[in-house]
Amino acid sequence: MNINQQSSKAQDRTLSVWFQKLQNGEIKLPRFQRFQAWDKKRITSLLETITYNLPLGVTLLLEVDEEKFISRYLETAPKTGVKVNEHLLDGQQRLTSLWRSMHNNYDTETYFIYIPDFDKEDDGISNENMMAYCQGRWFKKEKKYPLWADSPSACFKKGLIPVNLLKPADIRKEIDEWITKAVSSLEPTDKQDPDFVEKFISFNETKNKLDKKITELREIISHYNLPFLSLPTSTPKDIALRVFINMNTNTKPLSLYDVIVAEIESVKGVSLHDLQHQLNEEYPKIAGYFQIEQLILATSALLQDKIPNNAGMLEMSKEKVVDNWNLLQNGLHKMTSFLANEGIYNRQILPTNAVLAVVAALYRYIPETLDERGKAEILLKKYVWSAFFTDRYENSAASRAFKDFTNLKNIILKNHKENGLPYHEDDVPALNRELHAISDIDFLTKTGWPKRENIRARAIMCVASKLGSHDFSDGQKLTLDNLANRDYHHIFPKAILQEINVNPNLALNCAIITSSTNKSLGGKAPLQYIKEKYNVFDEKTIKFRLQSHLIPTDRLTEIEEYTDSDGNYLKRQFEFFIKERAALVKEAATQLCEGMSITTASILSKNTEVSLERRELDEEVSKIELATRKLIADKLPGVHHNGIIHINPKIVESASRKYESFLRKNPGEERESPLSLRLILNNLTLSEYKDILISGSNWGFFEDVYGTKGNVLNRYTQLGTMRNKLRHDNVLTTVERKDGEAAIEWFNKCMIDYIN
Repeated sequence: MNINQQSSKAQDRTLSVWFQKLQNGEIKLPRFQRFQAWDKKRITSLLETITYNLPLGVTLLLEVDEEKFISRYLETAPKTGVKVNEHLLDGQQRLTSLWRSMHNNYDTETYFIYIPDFDKEDDGISNENMMAYCQGRWFKKEKKYPLWADSPSACFKKGLIPVNLLKPADIRKEIDEWITKAVSSLEPTDKQDPDFVEKFISFNETKNKLDKKITELREIISHYNLPFLSLPTSTPKDIALRVFINMNTNTKPLSLYDVIVAEIESVKGVSLHDLQHQLNEEYPKIAGYFQIEQLILATSALLQDKIPNNAGMLEMSKEKVVDNWNLLQNGLHKMTSFLANEGIYNRQILPTNAVLAVVAALYRYIPETLDERGKAEILLKKYVWSAFFTDRYENSAASRAFKDFTNLKNIILKNHKENGLPYHEDDVPALNRELHAISDIDFLTKTGWPKRENIRARAIMCVASKLGSHDFSDGQKLTLDNLANRDYHHIFPKAILQEINVNPNLALNCAIITSSTNKSLGGKAPLQYIKEKYNVFDEKTIKFRLQSHLIPTDRLTEIEEYTDSDGNYLKRQFEFFIKERAALVKEAATQLCEGMSITTASILSKNTEVSLERRELDEEVSKIELATRKLIADKLPGVHHNGIIHINPKIVESASRKYESFLRKNPGEERESPLSLRLILNNLTLSEYKDILISGSNWGFFEDVYGTKGNVLNRYTQLGTMRNKLRHDNVLTTVERKDGEAAIEWFNKCMIDYIN
């Protein structure tokens, strides 16, 4: 038999036999083989392939009677010292990954098989594929974290079975122990419970179901066929090396789509490739949003009420994929029209592709009557913008999309829950603000450049697109037809900000304008190019165009200089600009997530209302500051009295520094020395007032006003927090605002004699 004859015949070998040979030390690697290089993603993909019993490529062995190459054992495989009879030329990555994952000897990761039926946690595991799952591990104080990964009961609640329980080996005792611990919390103990028997039966059913599932998986893995080609011992060393190189450079595994194409061909005699081609021809805009193959598979899965991940796609009926083709085609077409109406034209500005299949599949259930369709599309609008402006799809996108889809469908179909109540928007996690709040202003200010795949960054651009996003020069709205000719423009020039060590690549510093306009602006400061535009167009026109991007024009036109010695002026102005634009975007996002139709005017007017509220709060704080000064001046004997120092020298020193700064800026003012109590108080902060009030013997002068020191500490802290946020144009959280307003109310009551 020559080499060609030998190598042309693939031989079967189950995974259990491979593992036995590795355990015995009968297989080694030539030393020139690279060490394991596969990452977590490839390993989980491999585990999924085997668990679903899908084919892998053929491995390549070199039979040996004496070792032609210096060799080594597979990483972590036993070093038995027995005679080696096979060198593994190709397949090292697969076998090493399987061996290590199934023996759980990775320091930084542990692998599981995810079983959705056992998952008792709301959103499941953060795993896109939902079959094989990798949990990162780390050590802290000699303990391996997270602790739950080694807890059978915690794993079971998450629907996870450790891969090491599935390795081809006699580990029945280990499996039984794990199962017992996994379901221990479900075992009823109170025999007096009237439902004890029923609960015990349910417990045993769950235990048996788990045992059965593990057994099924072990059978699949143990008998999984990993075929190999074998080169005879007579193969020259150089030939073996050449074959190794060719095997490792010319292979290309089948994709999931390729597998499903083949399955459909076999059961329906229809080419999915042909259907896809027709879809592209009739509705070319669909492919502009995402890979058409993935959209077809994900939408098909949802139309069959399957999770739009690898597991769901493999599980779905291939006959129904073809039977549902018209529904799929219609849904995808309507999805593109819907998104275009929302100003989202293609993948370039699409925040997350998780919504695409959901919207497309939901059109199967949306009535054609105008009113009902209009009502349903408001619901879609709430969903899509909530997906963009919350953390809902930061991970576990497929499982979360399925859950949102299911409950959105229930709302559209007016279905009722088991308790008889109709499904409500709060049943859709993406629409439930307690689960997924809309991004706050502080988060938006830190959001990065939208050209990258950043959900919130692109969402910000989508808001501008929804409002028209007019070009600064020609005034044309952003559309699908001109999107390709638009640039991502830095509103505050990149070079200017980098000179003062400020990150210019923020979504809120970006506007999508035409390439020609972007080039004409160059590195000009905003005030400069706005004034230039005023000379060509009227001020109203330019403001309209800028504001269509939710750019706060007043802030830009108030900036008078872009060069200062330390750059602090520009830094402050840029921060103010970003915060003001963030507030506008937040208001727009809030309205869109409520299904409202937005206009630039409505957003700007709402923001004006917010600004007025902040000014009113600031005035209230100022009244209390003045009242506190009056109170201290009225009740405190003086800085020094009867040998007692009533004000900490450090506070006096702080006031003195501020007073000296005031005199330098106002040289005509007459100096007061020593500083009076009045002048000291005029140069202190709320925090320093608080310290004076509660200091030593001072408290006796103020106790009748405030009641307890605890009141003073708490209320002045609340007021100070709100004051600092208001004075520095920072974002007030809901809690901070409520605490501040409560503090104002309290001060108005207890200091009524001092507040005007």
